[in-house]
Amino acid sequence: MATSGTYMTEVPLKGSAEKHYKRWRNENHVFPDAVGHHIQSVTVHDGEWDSHGAIKIWNYTLDGKPEEFKERREIDDEKKTVKFVGLEGHVMEQLKVYESVFQFIPKSEEGCVCKITFLWEKRNDEFPEPGNYMKFIKSLVADMDDHVHKA
Repeated sequence: MATSGTYMTEVPLKGSAEKHYKRWRNENHVFPDAVGHHIQSVTVHDGEWDSHGAIKIWNYTLDGKPEEFKERREIDDEKKTVKFVGLEGHVMEQLKVYESVFQFIPKSEEGCVCKITFLWEKRNDEFPEPGNYMKFIKSLVADMDDHVHKA
């Protein structure tokens, strides 16, 4: 059986949980302009930008290399949670399971926290643990903070 695991972290953010959640839930189309050093394009493959179950294709740069990721999203408005379930792409060549969950939790009038949970299972033990993907996700959330806060 291949190795699996869960990474968890929290990223403190400026501004309301609602504002950050809205960006991740409804406004992925602005990511290339906001954090172009990470995300070069996001396109809807099936569904709408803000629909539960929508499938999107992300083109991004990881460790200096261009990659693609096809994901299906699950939305929970009550918990301000967006989950990306990996379907295809570079990371899915190594992983059988890829689920990244972003939950935006209010902390004060001026700030919130994004709790990131990344569940993964490798296709086989030949592949390295996907720590570089968790680092990328955390950096993406942190870098989006300035863009959301100024919007």
